Amino acid sequence: MSPAREPAAAAEAPAEADAHAEAGPRAGTAEADRPAVAFSAYDSETCSIARTLAVIGDRWTLLVLRDVANGIRRFDELTDHLGVARNVLTRRLAKLTEAGLVSRSAYRVEGARERQEYRLTPAGRELVPILLAFMGWGDRHLAGPDGPPSVATHHDCGAPVRVTVGCDAGHDLGDRPRVSLRPGPGSRRR
Repeated sequence: MSPAREPAAAAEAPAEADAHAEAGPRAGTAEADRPAVAFSAYDSETCSIARTLAVIGDRWTLLVLRDVANGIRRFDELTDHLGVARNVLTRRLAKLTEAGLVSRSAYRVEGARERQEYRLTPAGRELVPILLAFMGWGDRHLAGPDGPPSVATHHDCGAPVRVTVGCDAGHDLGDRPRVSLRPGPGSRRR
């Protein structure tokens, strides 16, 4: 998103947020389940999914995040494990570093020059459930006849890990979550 568009979104946000707060339906009512304006009436570029995909939305970036999350942190190890061209990996790591999802720290093996290793930042660690959701979907829909190639387990107890969707009131939304999207303070009409 260009900086020129940011002020427009910021200027519209308070008015929309106030209108929804004052006149909006109460959560949990039938009226609240129906959006006042169709989702398609809002600018899709301000969508948090679109903005996230602009940072992490390609195959190599997600695989770099997966490997760093699983302890493969050095450039040469990432290149070898992923089979990615060095220039592609360099660009992805620079983008992830600039976005604040990974941090670089220097290390030196005795007798060698200083190099960099990469670790997830707190913002990068917030993406682990998304990576696990991708993995779970792939395991359910794309695994070969022998089953999934790896199984994520809870480090402390060894039980398999699953990603669930829940609301702030503590409800597990199950396998077919019913979710409504409403304009937030950062929404902008098309």
